[in-house]
Amino acid sequence: MYLPSSTINSLLSAAEIVGKDYRAAEIFRRYDIGYCCGLRLPLSVVCEVQHINENQLLLELNNALRNAVISNELDFHNWSIDFLLDYIINVHHQYLRKSLPQCRLALEKFANEHRKKYTFLEELVQQFDLLINELFVAMHKEEQVFFPYLRRLAHAREDKETYGSLLVKTLREPVEETMSNSHASIENLLETLRYFTNNYTAPGNACTSHVVNWAKLKELDNDLLQHQYLENFILFPKVNALEKELLKEVSAY
Repeated sequence: MYLPSSTINSLLSAAEIVGKDYRAAEIFRRYDIGYCCGLRLPLSVVCEVQHINENQLLLELNNALRNAVISNELDFHNWSIDFLLDYIINVHHQYLRKSLPQCRLALEKFANEHRKKYTFLEELVQQFDLLINELFVAMHKEEQVFFPYLRRLAHAREDKETYGSLLVKTLREPVEETMSNSHASIENLLETLRYFTNNYTAPGNACTSHVVNWAKLKELDNDLLQHQYLENFILFPKVNALEKELLKEVSAY
């Protein structure tokens, strides 16, 4: 559901563009341009009527519809702990901070307009609110408690500081247990979203807003899967190995 940016022009309607690439919806929402339920005016006309800078709108649309691909050749396993932490914060955490409020606003609007037709929407919004809360709490704990601990461990090992083993003994268990519980809760909430949305598959007669919301939720789900993969299968094993090494060294004295 991606539209090559070279095909964007002011002769197309907002509905046509969003119908081919859901990512344009957020730009149109920002400009208060309707894109659902039969709205087919060309962008040039919409811009004239709503006093919108057409060139600026097209520029933002092209930026939003860029396709950024992460190569499968990236060797995450050989990244340092410091670099992994920076990547998770600057890529995945920043994505969540931007996308979660946007998703919530769009989902609430869709639910208010379609709750009579789809009775599960109220529960879906409630579950999404729980996910938002869980994610923001988890990110705060990671950035304020867990990740600083990991950086201190990595630097202690690199600088051959003896306090590294003390950090492991005093902080490891509560941090590990907290993060494990948080990840399990997030996964359970994602399973609930997948259930309510039929794995983010809109019915054949769905309106454009329906398709856009499901596509945005799927994008969020995909990002969280990669986010959790980096933490569960790359970062945490690195940390566990480092903790064991530091504890082994202190026991040798």
